[in-house]
Amino acid sequence: MTREVFITGIGIVSNLGEGIEAHLAAIDASRPATVEAERFKPHLVHPVVPLEWERQIPKKSDQRQMEAWQKLGVYAAGLALDDAGIKEDKALLGHLHLICAAGGGERDYQVDSQVLTGLPQAADPGAFLNERLMSDLRPTLFLAQLSNLLAGNISIVHGVTGATRTFMGEEQAGVDALRIAKARIAANQGDIFLVGGSYNAERPDVLLVYEMAGLLWKGHFASVWERGEKGGFIPGSGAAFLVLEARDHAEARGATAIARLAHVGDDQARRVPGAAGETLDRLFAGAGRFDAASGLVVSGATGVAGITAEEKAVLDRRTDGTRRIATGDLFGNMLEPQFPAGVALAAALVRRGDARQAAVTSIGHARGEGLALVERI
Repeated sequence: MTREVFITGIGIVSNLGEGIEAHLAAIDASRPATVEAERFKPHLVHPVVPLEWERQIPKKSDQRQMEAWQKLGVYAAGLALDDAGIKEDKALLGHLHLICAAGGGERDYQVDSQVLTGLPQAADPGAFLNERLMSDLRPTLFLAQLSNLLAGNISIVHGVTGATRTFMGEEQAGVDALRIAKARIAANQGDIFLVGGSYNAERPDVLLVYEMAGLLWKGHFASVWERGEKGGFIPGSGAAFLVLEARDHAEARGATAIARLAHVGDDQARRVPGAAGETLDRLFAGAGRFDAASGLVVSGATGVAGITAEEKAVLDRRTDGTRRIATGDLFGNMLEPQFPAGVALAAALVRRGDARQAAVTSIGHARGEGLALVERI
């Protein structure tokens, strides 16, 4: 596994804007993240900026059959393809591999409401439920859109017809998507990959799930490092995709590389209380090449009590004095695309000359342990 892996395209959207330059400008201006505090009160969300969907999803018919999370992903994927200069290259798109990190998809609230309203009044609740499910299920045979529909719609809209794979499972899905893509390129099992994910945080059902687990931050916005013992994360809507490419392949087509993806590691050890710091320590030890003196850290800290404090303790010890940027302070927790978004920011900062190397961490609210090293070319 010796082939170098370059990042040759970035597509990202969040509350900070569209495209990597908008995100860098927000970081440089120390512009506070946009927070929606009224719509889901007392919960906070970071809403994605308004987008002109037609710019990346030209057909209205395609737009209509996608919920927000899919449109965000398809849009960001198009931005990444544009940035890599391959949007119109049908021959290259024909063998472009696609790896998506996606959640369970958005539910049909109207059907949910009809079922929940009618079920208590039904003479035969079982028969009523079966009847509603048989008549109201989507063509996907599920009351929520399936995770692999994101990959399918990217393939349809952008003409990506190489092999596809979808990972499901919050922050860990984003870590695995990048890890697998890098490993396959390094092992000569593919030349070029489109990798990333999307998430719509502006959904009552997901807020309910995380509130039941006591994971959400409520009240006024505070930095992830300042949420203390109460802790909690603020969900954020957005998407991030990267074009990863073997160095020889990129050079052969004359691509301008953004940065080198030098390392992606994860740790599948089962989480126990107090183990997040140990996990991050193992990840840094496994990377073995981060130079804190000339680097920066893009932290995926979410603000969840305990876990964030453990991450901060490790970073204080291993990267003392190194510039640190927390993605949780910029666009909240985007879950599946959180890690790809962090790598995108790191690559752009390294290319700009802010550091020679960047470490990107992911220590999720439940699982999602990962560490990437991004280097200047």
